[in-house]
Amino acid sequence: MNRREFAKLLSAAGVAGATDIAWGVTRAVGQTRGGTLNTIIQPEPPVLVTAINQQQPTLTIGGKIYESLLRYGIDLKPMPGLAQSWTISPDGKTYTFKLFPNITFHDGKPCTAEDVIFSCTKVLTETHARARGTFMRIEKAEAPDPQTVVFTLKEPFAPFINSFDCTTAPVLPKHVYENTDFRQNPANAQAIGTGPFKLKEWVRGSHIHLVRHEGYYRRGEPHLDEIVYRVIPDAASRSVALEKGTVQLTQWTDVEFFDVPRLSKLPNLEMTTKGYEFFAPHLWIDMNNRVAPMNDKRFRQAVAHALDKKAIKDRIYFGLGREATGPVSSKTRFYEKDVKTYDYSLDKARRLLDDMGLKAGAGGKRATITFLVPPYGESWQRLGEFVRQALGRIGIEVVLQGGDIAGWGQKVSNWEYEMTANLLYQFGDPALGVTRSYATSNIRKGVLFTNMAGYSNPAVDKLFDEAAVATTDAKRQELYSQAQKILCEDVPVVWILEQDFPNFYDKKLKNVITTGIGVHETFGSVSFG
Repeated sequence: MNRREFAKLLSAAGVAGATDIAWGVTRAVGQTRGGTLNTIIQPEPPVLVTAINQQQPTLTIGGKIYESLLRYGIDLKPMPGLAQSWTISPDGKTYTFKLFPNITFHDGKPCTAEDVIFSCTKVLTETHARARGTFMRIEKAEAPDPQTVVFTLKEPFAPFINSFDCTTAPVLPKHVYENTDFRQNPANAQAIGTGPFKLKEWVRGSHIHLVRHEGYYRRGEPHLDEIVYRVIPDAASRSVALEKGTVQLTQWTDVEFFDVPRLSKLPNLEMTTKGYEFFAPHLWIDMNNRVAPMNDKRFRQAVAHALDKKAIKDRIYFGLGREATGPVSSKTRFYEKDVKTYDYSLDKARRLLDDMGLKAGAGGKRATITFLVPPYGESWQRLGEFVRQALGRIGIEVVLQGGDIAGWGQKVSNWEYEMTANLLYQFGDPALGVTRSYATSNIRKGVLFTNMAGYSNPAVDKLFDEAAVATTDAKRQELYSQAQKILCEDVPVVWILEQDFPNFYDKKLKNVITTGIGVHETFGSVSFG
């Protein structure tokens, strides 16, 4: 099926076309095993290997293909993943995981403790911005037998047990990746994991087709025969596909926020914002601190005053979220509310710009900034337009620049940008999801979702380092509170929103949102009931 045929099929809103991939439910209602789940992926991911790329579309699909040792409930407590049980030594340094028996990769080869160790200590420390900071703490990794993994840390690290979701620590086959260039390995196109679904076909610009992994180790799973992710760039067409039942599930920004109130009233659909607890998505305006005038904190503070966060929340995101006050989300651990805040005030913004010598010239213009618009949907374009208009009121000309998902990731990770927007996850603990964006040690050119802004403050580095290894929650709170107060003074980025996202799904679907990682889950238990 080529792109033109696919477009015709979509416009028919559910009428079958010239393809062997079914649209809609293929089994009778009430049958719990079998069926095709049609859903959406937007934008199309650059790759499906979650160890190589951690952008949201990759993680959504990759979660069905790749697994890790653990999963995490709505309450963020660990649950069995590839590991059926685990223990932690009294000194907090040794973690022992027992794998389920008979786990196989999609190529039929067994998955053992050696694959887990190789993935965590070799691949992820090189390719994964967040995992690197965690797994570099491992002093020794051992496999006393094929189903036992033992990690010994250099020193206690309380969040370690929260580091094994499928988006953070996916297990790759050692026999495929050992002694290769991980990012250029030809097997990346095959996406070989252990998950309940494996890649059958990827037609660029059309669809990604996953089918049942018959050798899956969990008895009775997966329930579905296949999942088809449709690439539907047009926002209106995505909403129509959901309304007509052409797709039975949408997630993240598949549905634009302005369509949420209308779609929420449809009798055949359920809508929930659950399933993002582990991620606690944090939206901010990212500024390259290396580039003038962003290298002056007074400029960054002026931007914070010039952006009306309440208006952004209400007009662009239709109330789905809470105004952010700093780098740590109030939805996660160790949030500090007593920090410096920036009320919406154009006068304060202008005074700060005047103080730094950035005077208004002809026509009131003080500076010109390029804003790289994230290619994730219309809401991001609207946010870019909002920033352009808001900063224009204080004499900052903003030029919007577009691109595709791969190009955006490349430019931002290589520091070839001035300003952009970003949405990063918190992962239940600042040591996992917050430190990576501000620690000097995590300034890594070419690696996405590291400290891309280039912010560096030795005092913050020290506080983050100490908080990560502190053995009591009270001490960790004290240290993280100090770090948040400094960061809110320095404003390396402008935090906008603790964002909520709508998941829409057909009421016939069961077990869609079962854990704190929601639609990134394996979907092994999802069925048509």
